[in-house]
Amino acid sequence: MACSVNRSFRPTIGASVAVRDAVLAILLLGPAYGFQVHGALADRTGGRRRINVGQTYGTLDRLAKQRLVEPAGATADGLPLHRLTRAGRAAALAWLDGADATGADPWDETLDRVLIARSLDATGVDPAAIARRERERWTARRAEAAERAELSDAAEHAEPGVALARLAAAADAARAEAALSWLDRVAALPPVPLPVAADRPRRGRRPAASVDTESAASTSSAPRRPDQSPVSP
Repeated sequence: MACSVNRSFRPTIGASVAVRDAVLAILLLGPAYGFQVHGALADRTGGRRRINVGQTYGTLDRLAKQRLVEPAGATADGLPLHRLTRAGRAAALAWLDGADATGADPWDETLDRVLIARSLDATGVDPAAIARRERERWTARRAEAAERAELSDAAEHAEPGVALARLAAAADAARAEAALSWLDRVAALPPVPLPVAADRPRRGRRPAASVDTESAASTSSAPRRPDQSPVSP
């Protein structure tokens, strides 16, 4: 049977996993506006989290509804600031301590957690300790995969499909080994705290503004034709 391929599909980097915990961890640095958080997600994950800005604002909205983030005033030029609540700070530190998000891939969680921790200069964040705990978890995963592989070897001639189970266990063991190798490389390097960036939205985007408000603003700022009369207030 022929199968069609959607060649227009382009996966969004980081879209397959939630950004919730990464946003909370970034806000450990203090209040920030939405576009600032958006840029920090990419910068502090080494470019892994290049999501669209709307997804960042949507995440902040959901975190506010969950009472993990709250308003913190605004910048001098009117950009709304967001900060962690007490519950939000606890959730951020729990994630950095190793609490994987539900349904998240452990390898993705390790990469985000270690990279973000190494970029932060925040109270309560110890990048070396975070990397050590990740190493402990991947060491346990490697041992568990090796044990499954041994059980598969013992039952190879007794049950159908065991060869596939053995290959799956070998893949898990290989991934754990690769994770441990990467964590060794991390441990050999000093942390790289990044300064807080102050990039501004290119079009003055405000998270609190509605689509209609933004549309009206863009219409009022557009140049008029010579024969076009000004719109009355």
